[in-house]
Amino acid sequence: MIQTSPIRPLDPDSIAAAAETLKAGGLVAFPTETVYGLGADATNDLAVARIFETKGRPRFNPLIVHLPDLESAGTVALFDNRADALGRKFWPGALTLVLARNPDTKLSKLTSAGLPTVAVRVPAHDGARMLLKEVAHPIAAPSANRSGRISPTTARHVGDEFGDEIAVILDGGPCQIGVESTVVDLCGEAPILLRPGGVPVEALEEALGRTLSVATDDAGKPRAPGMAGPHYRPSLPIRLDATAAIPGEALLGFGPSDTATLNLSASADLREAAANLFSHLHTLDNKNYTGIAVMPVPDRGLGRAINDRLLRAAAP
Repeated sequence: MIQTSPIRPLDPDSIAAAAETLKAGGLVAFPTETVYGLGADATNDLAVARIFETKGRPRFNPLIVHLPDLESAGTVALFDNRADALGRKFWPGALTLVLARNPDTKLSKLTSAGLPTVAVRVPAHDGARMLLKEVAHPIAAPSANRSGRISPTTARHVGDEFGDEIAVILDGGPCQIGVESTVVDLCGEAPILLRPGGVPVEALEEALGRTLSVATDDAGKPRAPGMAGPHYRPSLPIRLDATAAIPGEALLGFGPSDTATLNLSASADLREAAANLFSHLHTLDNKNYTGIAVMPVPDRGLGRAINDRLLRAAAP
């Protein structure tokens, strides 16, 4: 019997096939502007449970629910003036808002991991938005990788991780942003940054007219994805703030470097660095090296998201 790859081009036929898979309770990997997501019908308990099972993800770790527009997001979450303003300014885009669940929502409670909140996002990727409209249901989707491993920014990364465990992998090319969405909790009086990501914190603070508080990690019951301890990890150890590699290591550079094995951005462009981060980690994570040394990245703009991912990837 001939084995066919689950990776399919991002065209109307493949989107229709992916939508039918989702409606039947199956899993689909699809591109967004941040990373590739592992999607299930967010209103189907069994389908959402398959995400946790397939990823090996703890059930206490909530999922992001993807929707096609701000209006549909309002059917699953309760929006105040702040949430509405941020949604109008940054959606579609790489921002996730943690809000109180709408009591009338049909979302599976598994998406919220037992919390009274829900994390919602409207992605900007055309393929993701076409899939959402075709399914006509919200899609729960964490990154399409094994729990704790390097996030995928190409369809091939997903295929290498899961093989044929996923029925359809939609290939939309490399992700434009390359790091996950920024997550902001608006459930209390003070907005809280739960995870830096594709929307710079500075832009959010300007829009809100105030400084964001920063959440501390809570491995016992995280309020958002990406907060549960070590994450984004290659199989090789990572050494941060390196100026050079030691024998056996690969050097992941930033800025001008004659010795970098791969460079996030030789011109020190943080957007380029974010887009290259996970892809370069995938490439360097191989038996030719004993570890990965990483040069310093400025902790501003998208650099905050890059450093967050690197710190978690390097955690013991």
